Amino acid sequence: MSGSRAPGPAGRWEPVIGLEVHVQLATASKAFSGSATEFGAPPNSLTDPTVLGLPGCLPVFNRRALDMALLLGMAVGARVRLRSRFARKHYFYPDLPKGYQISQYDEPLCEGGSIEVALPGGAPRAVRLMRIHLEEDAGKNTHVPGGAVSHVDLNRAGVPLIEVVSEPDIFSAAEAAAYMRELRLLCRWLDISGGDMEKGQLRCDANVSLRPRGSSELGTRTELKNINSFRFVEAAIEHEIARQAAILDGGGQVVQETRLWDSDAGVSHSMRSKEEAMDYRYFPDPDLPPLEIDPALLDSIQASLPPLPAEVRARLSAIAGLTEEDVQFLAGDRERAVYFAQVAGTPHAKPIANWLLAEPELVARAPVARMIELAELAAGGTISATAAKKVAAEMVKSDEAPRAIVERLGLAQVSDEGAIRAMAEEIVAAHPAQAESYRAGKQTLIGFFVGQLMKRSGGKANPQMARSILEALLGGSGK
Repeated sequence: MSGSRAPGPAGRWEPVIGLEVHVQLATASKAFSGSATEFGAPPNSLTDPTVLGLPGCLPVFNRRALDMALLLGMAVGARVRLRSRFARKHYFYPDLPKGYQISQYDEPLCEGGSIEVALPGGAPRAVRLMRIHLEEDAGKNTHVPGGAVSHVDLNRAGVPLIEVVSEPDIFSAAEAAAYMRELRLLCRWLDISGGDMEKGQLRCDANVSLRPRGSSELGTRTELKNINSFRFVEAAIEHEIARQAAILDGGGQVVQETRLWDSDAGVSHSMRSKEEAMDYRYFPDPDLPPLEIDPALLDSIQASLPPLPAEVRARLSAIAGLTEEDVQFLAGDRERAVYFAQVAGTPHAKPIANWLLAEPELVARAPVARMIELAELAAGGTISATAAKKVAAEMVKSDEAPRAIVERLGLAQVSDEGAIRAMAEEIVAAHPAQAESYRAGKQTLIGFFVGQLMKRSGGKANPQMARSILEALLGGSGK
């Protein structure tokens, strides 16, 4: 089933899903050392003695990482510990030169909170969070296909992460993907992460189990690793739901294990069972003191929080004329939402939303005042809706004002009744069969005649005037 999703629902089984999402923080330097965090640098060029775990090197925590983690924690309504600790998580793998990862274990930075998730056309629902904790990233292993050699790049080692762990509050693969998208949007909104999954800035492990529908007990779970896109999150979970359902329907038992998702083949493979799971031997890091937070810092961060995506969507939904697609698009980027807020209270909100949807670059290229000028030209009949789209596209390429673009391209709308009537008479005369059908009652043909006239005028004729004149000329029961 290469590249496909597993077929069919789980039948009498209800999926229960929890996600562990690792978010790379957009700091300039690493979590515990001064090396840069640039993506795409030559392999192993962004390391230092601390990252390499050389003797005598001590970690120094990156304060900026704390601020970013607190921003997300407070945005989701989590409880922030005023005193938390870093721990050493021990395991041995080539991408971890120290032999342990600095993380947080029994005293995480944040606990609780929730993220609001809605499927298209559905009501929003809060997915509860278990915890948000700080840690450092590991390096990256690249396995050479068909060979016995693997390459290790330690540029990523030590990059600051937050791990966002949800409660088992997700009940479908589609909902899991929607949760991931909302978390990514929130991280980008707060400017704490680029959230680019292709660059490894957002990575997900999914815990999936099935239980009889209506039951409150959790089934045996498996953990899916190596999921690196929203599409693969949904595909991997759907596949796992179908795999577990087939086992249970056949009278078998699901084995608790960790499975690796193969996106190319569209299947998962067992990595290790519960019995083989490694013991991380957590203990407090002796080189790092407890992380103590001044309550005044929390007050400052709380005051700095912008209106969040869910709030912005609610405001946009109340604007007449905006569709659900408009709302999702406008609230899908903070810069775009702030831009649109400046025109949301004007009569031009809907046409400007349409132009932004067609040309998202307008946010960066066209000042709000020029967008309003364009809307006024269209509303006043100076240009047609078609011409307005052309002007909007041109505004992305140049710094010209809308009126100057209209004049340069000759897009001013023709509202001369005599000129439009002359074109209408020619078109009706050239299409006698369609004119007779219209007069016989086929009213939809008026669109054909208007389209012909607009084509004849090069899109410049006033479409309302053209329609009115054509209806008068054609007469008949179609009028």
